[in-house]
Amino acid sequence: MPMNRPATTALAAALCLLTAACGGSSDDDKASTKTTETAASKTGYPVTLDNCGRSETFEKAPGRAVVMNGASVAEVSTLLALGLQDKIVANQQTYGMSEVAGRAAAIKALPTGDIKLNEAYDIPREAMLGLRPDLVLSVTRYGFDQKNGFATREQLKPVGANSYVSPQGCDDDPSKMTVADRYQLLRDMGKIFNVRDRAEKLIAASEKNIAAVSEKVKGEKPPKVMVLFSNMSMGSNDFSSVFAKGIVNDILTKAGGANAFENAAKATFADLSKEKVAATDVDALVVIGYNDPDPAAYAKKLLKEFPQWPAAKNNTYVTLSDSMCLGPSNDLAVEKIAKLLHPEAF
Repeated sequence: MPMNRPATTALAAALCLLTAACGGSSDDDKASTKTTETAASKTGYPVTLDNCGRSETFEKAPGRAVVMNGASVAEVSTLLALGLQDKIVANQQTYGMSEVAGRAAAIKALPTGDIKLNEAYDIPREAMLGLRPDLVLSVTRYGFDQKNGFATREQLKPVGANSYVSPQGCDDDPSKMTVADRYQLLRDMGKIFNVRDRAEKLIAASEKNIAAVSEKVKGEKPPKVMVLFSNMSMGSNDFSSVFAKGIVNDILTKAGGANAFENAAKATFADLSKEKVAATDVDALVVIGYNDPDPAAYAKKLLKEFPQWPAAKNNTYVTLSDSMCLGPSNDLAVEKIAKLLHPEAF
């Protein structure tokens, strides 16, 4: 995603959730198994997840979670939505803004661990081990890559830390990401921290909100939408932060829209020339703010630069932030975009 780090933008391969099991053949073994299962049912533990081909077993709720950067807010916003802010000892994620009232301030108030970040704007190995985490969350496997100076998942185990790579982060292919992946993230965190009911309530509310919006715009002609980060450069051309694939397309579809540049690249982002952008009809503009204090100014600049766009003629744009990316608030993006594209339906 941002900061010219393609590896940190990849979020691929959904997680398979497994449950820990005990077994035996003798009567004593059966009694022991029953006791263990009863204890687990009361406490919610142990919990075992198969995460990127690794088995991670949690004997209790983590109390010293570290959230790596990865140019994401998916993990930290998910923990906040589940009321788990007191479990975080170091967070490196922020977009500087949020569609959820109070979330940006809540993220800013989280501890950072007071560590010196590496060139990838993330937590280097020694600093990570010094934080004494019991859970480390990374957007992709990049955050556990020794070549990049990070603590590996194997190196975290001896210090008592479990690790977790978010949905669509195992194979580094965010082009396949959908809103369903954020539900998986919520469910996994709900099981890891034993707040399953909270996670399911958030999921149910989101599904209900999205379904209601999608029903209102059902059958409407989908306007062509350009989605990009504001003032962000990730390639060699003038427009290198334009979304072509990934979760934004699922959000647009649910909001009654379509990505104007869906066929411009096979990867998540398209690296486009000014000429290519100018030659494409854009009915609406969605600008994502990433630590940009005024994404609206960038949106207005683009509309002025391409006056031939229907979006420019009708001043059709919206600025969003975390709700457009993997996280617990995609329903807000769906609603805001739907109202932008189909105001008559609301």
